Amino acid sequence: MRQSSRRGVCLVISAPSGAGKSTIAQALRQRESRLFTSISVTTRAPRPGEEEGVHYYFRDMEIFRQMAQQGDLLEWAEVFGRGYGTPRKPIEQALAAGEDIVLDIDWQGYRLMKKALPEDVEGLFVLPPSLEELEKRLRGRDSDSEEEIAKRMKAAMSEISHWREFEHVVINEDLEQAVDDAQAILRAARMLSKRRSDIAAHIAQWSPEG
Repeated sequence: MRQSSRRGVCLVISAPSGAGKSTIAQALRQRESRLFTSISVTTRAPRPGEEEGVHYYFRDMEIFRQMAQQGDLLEWAEVFGRGYGTPRKPIEQALAAGEDIVLDIDWQGYRLMKKALPEDVEGLFVLPPSLEELEKRLRGRDSDSEEEIAKRMKAAMSEISHWREFEHVVINEDLEQAVDDAQAILRAARMLSKRRSDIAAHIAQWSPEG
């Protein structure tokens, strides 16, 4: 089979907490075994079993902020005193090599990614079937208190208001169907003409002078 040469695509999946973005992203990574694995930078301390360069790149806050200021991070955020970000260089190298990437980050991270790599990033926003179902899913988490659930539900409305910024939207009513839809979006993005650097040469072979 002829191997096509193309630039990779970065599919960014965003959603309010409990809508299923991480579950969908992980399912895609299992289905698409050749996806590039992006390793994030964090300022939190390693947990037992976590390794540098395998699970995260562990940096202190001073270095993290320096990386952000220098443009070494495509997207970043400081949450509850901890920094998290996506390194620029590995992503750009993977895309140039034709490798695809799936990231599950919030809408603000998607906005930064889209600004940094407008031709490479496709956005998918995942919606719950209803707010009632979203609250039910959040209550299914044993670790979430009533106060935390109320906080997340309030944040969800703000996050959902950004859905129009994304090229694609999926309602996660049935997980298997939602994963199918996400995979279809990824596959279609691969075929966009702007990523198919091989097509001009392929067509040129048909020329009588070729």
